[in-house]
Amino acid sequence: MKTLLIHDLSPVDFASLGLGPSDDITVISDNGTIRHCIGCFGCWIKTPGTCVLQDGYQTMGHLLSEYDDLVIVSRCVYGSYSPFVRNVLDRSISYVLPYFVTINGETHHAKRYEHDISLAVHFYGDDITDAERATARALVKANSINLHCSVRTVCFHETPHELGEALR
Repeated sequence: MKTLLIHDLSPVDFASLGLGPSDDITVISDNGTIRHCIGCFGCWIKTPGTCVLQDGYQTMGHLLSEYDDLVIVSRCVYGSYSPFVRNVLDRSISYVLPYFVTINGETHHAKRYEHDISLAVHFYGDDITDAERATARALVKANSINLHCSVRTVCFHETPHELGEALR
């Protein structure tokens, strides 16, 4: 099983988890170069499957198609992902097609890849309210529908240091 791990942890906090890139795990972290999606649809029309912004994150959509497990580690920000993690997910839009399908009476993008992903999301923060937890769970569920993947788990942790055991 190959795992793609997207996180917003500081290098020190991530190192303390004892995880790292390997043959089975690819790590996506903030190296300071990611640009925001500009909504140009280039990843769908001009360069299908690849973002037109050349910043090291342009192949996120295709990258998702190569992994069985997607693990997201994010600070919980008002029931959502941190800005970096949200940006990575936005830049992954090319994982799906610009065409629409109806799923459970809702309109969603069609699959680009015949591939199934298992999604695990770990939020952290020492002051996450019950309302933020409910919002985060609903967000992950909606993301799983949009990405045509199944949710394995949504967990909440007070500190990044608690993540180590959960991720092993």
